[in-house]
Amino acid sequence: MLSPQSTEIVRATLPAVGGAIGEIAPLFYGKLFADRPELLRDLFNRGNQANGSQQRALAGSIAAFATALVEHPDTRPDAMLARIAHKHASLGIAPEQYPLVQRHLFAAIAEVLGEAVTPEVAAAWDEVYWLMANALIALEARLYEQAGTPDGDTLRPCRIVGRMRETADVATFLVQPLDGRPLPAGRPGQYVSVQVELPDGARQIRQYSLSGRPDDALQFSVKRLAGDPAGEVSNHLHDHLDTGDTLLVSAPFGDVVLDGGDAPLLLASAGIGCTPMIGMLTHLAATGSARKVVAVHADRDESAHAFRTDLGQLIGKLPDATAHIWYERPEAADWPADRTGLADLSGIGIPAGTVAYLCGPLPFMRAVRAQLLAAGVPAADIHYEVFGPDLWLGTDS
Repeated sequence: MLSPQSTEIVRATLPAVGGAIGEIAPLFYGKLFADRPELLRDLFNRGNQANGSQQRALAGSIAAFATALVEHPDTRPDAMLARIAHKHASLGIAPEQYPLVQRHLFAAIAEVLGEAVTPEVAAAWDEVYWLMANALIALEARLYEQAGTPDGDTLRPCRIVGRMRETADVATFLVQPLDGRPLPAGRPGQYVSVQVELPDGARQIRQYSLSGRPDDALQFSVKRLAGDPAGEVSNHLHDHLDTGDTLLVSAPFGDVVLDGGDAPLLLASAGIGCTPMIGMLTHLAATGSARKVVAVHADRDESAHAFRTDLGQLIGKLPDATAHIWYERPEAADWPADRTGLADLSGIGIPAGTVAYLCGPLPFMRAVRAQLLAAGVPAADIHYEVFGPDLWLGTDS
């Protein structure tokens, strides 16, 4: 809980700090990478740094946490903290990195806001930072313990034991640890971090959803992405790695996981956002679930739809499941007109008590979420996974 004196200072200065965070964040990263260039080379996503999305996500998380402290002082924003902690744990973030971030972040704040950052203001925002940092350190320590890696080193050398072509742009990889130890347990909806060494020597890391649950391997799927550095890791996997090659893979992490209840499910995806949904459907089918399941998927066309056949087969194995598919430009001449274009839930019955999981581009998820809210699904029952920095942090989504 934020102290009363700091609460008033943060409340008074939040508009100024929040309004300037767009300047503060890139300045902070510039200072951080000038001091520790290896962090940009081997830890931070160079694509997200180049397009600014990581800076916007940082801004959103800090502002949202500070807002929560002053507006709801008796309630910690655990959902937001869990999302960040899982991502940090997948990257191997260590407690000693938090003072480094604090030093450069506060130097950036002081540089942008100048004399407005009095000692009292700096002390209040320092309290905010360490409340957030210490909460994350504790959450991440528990995640490392659960993964069996209390030292935080979750990346393990793995051999690729299988590679399958899903579409022209999507490949599925199956990997096994080289040390022969049991595979870490993953939950439906989680992801793994994958680290590769690129031609320039950088060891970049990306997260990929688990797209199935084979008994003796971890399975994740990768879509080729246009642009450099946006798709440098995904394209490297496509172009240079095949069965027999090795790479570093983390234990599974992620807070958006299939619940264990019996409520009806809506699994809505677009494009490569189908991967965690296929993982969830695989689990439901393997466990003989009797839950009512409504699967919704939107894609460009049939040939771009990864796991199209798997979707039909998995739905067929579940006793009370249906699939609804939209294509923007269907290849089949007889594709129904009402399923051409963007996904529209208005013609789909949403059962009472539905728990929804969304994954895909942000515009798709925002549109589906709005339709679910209009249909009476509570915001707390709508869960989402974002591929990349989470620009929804701090919202009620």
